[in-house]
Amino acid sequence: MRPTLAAAPLALALAFALGAALQAPPLQAQERRQLPDIGSSAGAVLSPAEQAEYGAMTLSQLRNYDYVLEDPLIAGWLQSLGQRLGAHSDDPRQPFTFFMLRDREINAFATLGGYIGVNAGLVLEADSEDEVAAVISHEIAHVTQEHVLRAVEQAQRDQLPVLLAMLGTIIASQHSSSNSRDDAVMAAVVGAQGLMAQRQIDYTRSNEAEADRIGIRTLARTGYEPEAMAGFFEKLQAVVRSTQTRESMPDYLRTHPVTTTRISEARDRARQIADNGAGFVPASRALDNPLLPASLSISPGTASGAGSEFAWARERLRVLSANTPAAAVREYERLARAGELDDAQRYGFALAHYLDGSPAQAARELGTLLERHPGEPWLELALAQAQARAGNIEAADARFEALHARMPRSRAVALTYAATLNERNTREAGQRAQALLRPLLNSAGDDPSFQLTFARASEIAGDPVRAGEAYAEAEFLNGRPERALVQLGLLKKRDDLDYYARARIDARIAAITPVVLELHRQGIRDKDLER
Repeated sequence: MRPTLAAAPLALALAFALGAALQAPPLQAQERRQLPDIGSSAGAVLSPAEQAEYGAMTLSQLRNYDYVLEDPLIAGWLQSLGQRLGAHSDDPRQPFTFFMLRDREINAFATLGGYIGVNAGLVLEADSEDEVAAVISHEIAHVTQEHVLRAVEQAQRDQLPVLLAMLGTIIASQHSSSNSRDDAVMAAVVGAQGLMAQRQIDYTRSNEAEADRIGIRTLARTGYEPEAMAGFFEKLQAVVRSTQTRESMPDYLRTHPVTTTRISEARDRARQIADNGAGFVPASRALDNPLLPASLSISPGTASGAGSEFAWARERLRVLSANTPAAAVREYERLARAGELDDAQRYGFALAHYLDGSPAQAARELGTLLERHPGEPWLELALAQAQARAGNIEAADARFEALHARMPRSRAVALTYAATLNERNTREAGQRAQALLRPLLNSAGDDPSFQLTFARASEIAGDPVRAGEAYAEAEFLNGRPERALVQLGLLKKRDDLDYYARARIDARIAAITPVVLELHRQGIRDKDLER
């Protein structure tokens, strides 16, 4: 697990703010935004728009403190998997956003607005995409059945700020097995007020049973193996048995206890679905397009089957979630001593070498793998990066251009190519990077990595206004909206702005200002700016 020094300020802020919220006098409590008396109707706690806002704020704050693993290939794989499941859930109209966290703890969670986080450790523990899908379908059910909203209802009744309650729970779970020097700080969150916040987000046993039942149905509808949930539960039960104390148990297993009865019920439910033929389509025939029926078969050359990317994604996660590239290299060396590496693991080993400063060695290994898996995008992208870093620019650009021609709408291809061009720091490279990214501005505008890459491309291309706008957007998406306003304010002072640029900047200031005010109301401020 990576060092978590950046978490200390957030942990202290949470502990302080939660304490202040719980100890506030009656008058202060009355000044908070009043919510309707909703009885047992969870849907009246927050409007769908407010739920989405809180979900987005939670994700941005997790990004602010470096919990989120930002990688276009991983994000694309996870979004594709999650959206297929969401489209076959009990509420296909519910929007979902899926994101990966770098922590190797086994964990997944749902927050307001359909925002669902998955830890790298959960994927590393899984043996198939079906098992990952089983956990995500369970979390989707927590959203569609309004379990998250009911938990927030209780937090509101106890006058806990919603955002702080959610963040306190997530941060506590991410650090449940941490040995870093932040343990004392994290204890301040998990203990006292922080622990009280965590209790409000926990689910009841009936919630868990309902999420299992509906999640298995979603698995079958999407084309994944319904038995995968029981199979992964058995794996988690083995983790429980090997854990010496409850304190060292992964947080997911404390909040989602796995029992023999639960495993048996999951297996029985899967068997009933299989016996009834309730929509199960093998995942190899499911499509990436969630708007089309899973039973529709098309030629393999048009779309990859669900699960075909899992092995590449898992090994890429193994590298990117390691403390350092050198630690990833050592991990693969240990795996190689234990037995022969499969091709996906060899890909991960090559990627670790690339990130550890040996691009030529990585290029050789990736070239050999491509002979066995011709045209595989995960390998092609890695090889192009390695060739560029090793100085073979002509070969790298040819490979990138061929990939982009073949996959013109791929965010991963465009971002990876543009980031490689940005490293050259020339006006020509910046202009080419801009051209690659500009068609994706509407679809990828909520991706901070995209905004940072576009900002740098615009900067070296000689377009300072577009660069400033993109840098401000990246600050906003990364949980620093006050800095985004500062950046936009500085841009407004330029005397070379045209009408359209000024209108865009004014519109973003108007949109971001209420977010800053809400974060202040929730007790979250940018301490660096205050200093």
